[in-house]
Amino acid sequence: MSDLNVSTRENGGVIVVDLAGKIALGETSAKLHQELRDLINNGKSKILLNLKDVTTIDSSGLGTLVAGYTTAEKADADLKLVNLTERATELMTITKLYTVFDIFDDEKAAVNSFTKAEAAA
Repeated sequence: MSDLNVSTRENGGVIVVDLAGKIALGETSAKLHQELRDLINNGKSKILLNLKDVTTIDSSGLGTLVAGYTTAEKADADLKLVNLTERATELMTITKLYTVFDIFDDEKAAVNSFTKAEAAA
């Protein structure tokens, strides 16, 4: 049984992936990466991961986020993060992954950033 709940919704043309539970070694990381691959394979190019309800994230979970980012980048899609927990923020800082991801505290600002990126392109 997985300890990660994944649900998707649309907000302003952006697919928001709401995550709740653990992103850790094993089934939860695999579940998240498969969900991201499925979205990208189905032509979704604006993906926002909402980490507000993530209770645990380990190095494997960080690896999954990076793998998802790489998968998105190869498919010309954008993957951004919103609502990081204190622990996730700490891990992003320690690993310097905050330099890789666009990270937001507010979902509206995150959704709007996809439109701004499109306008700049």
